[in-house]
Amino acid sequence: MNVTARAPDPTAFAPFGAFLEPPLEVGERAMFGMWLDPVPGLSQQCHLNRVQPSTLPLTLDRVERHPYAAQVFLPVGVSRYLVTVMPSDEAGAPDPAQALAFVLPGTQGVVYHPGIWHAGIAVLDTEASFAVLMWRGGEEDDVFASIPPIEVRRG
Repeated sequence: MNVTARAPDPTAFAPFGAFLEPPLEVGERAMFGMWLDPVPGLSQQCHLNRVQPSTLPLTLDRVERHPYAAQVFLPVGVSRYLVTVMPSDEAGAPDPAQALAFVLPGTQGVVYHPGIWHAGIAVLDTEASFAVLMWRGGEEDDVFASIPPIEVRRG
């Protein structure tokens, strides 16, 4: 199965979450707190990760989701990165036939709605980091699933 990575398209991505844009003017603030509303029984977490660079085409055979909370990724020293998402099928399993992939610039963040199947973030040029914010602490915070291999190709 092949998926062509495309430029950020907020409308196409809306069922899965949102792309986070910085403010246009100096002194302005872009507010994203609505994505971090408290989740009963969970605690707010923030961590920095480090991601090895990948190249396209990229083969994906595993996805994850976080059933209870949105997950926010804010790039730190990132040039470009790949976001791959897919809906659930009627049984709640990932539906790789409906996968979408986007190449985002390092100036743009991303947030996934709770329960959205997604591949791990893949940076495309050099090793880089993300600040990751979400609520954690419940059973099955992280749900992983194997999928038939998907090849994400350059758009």
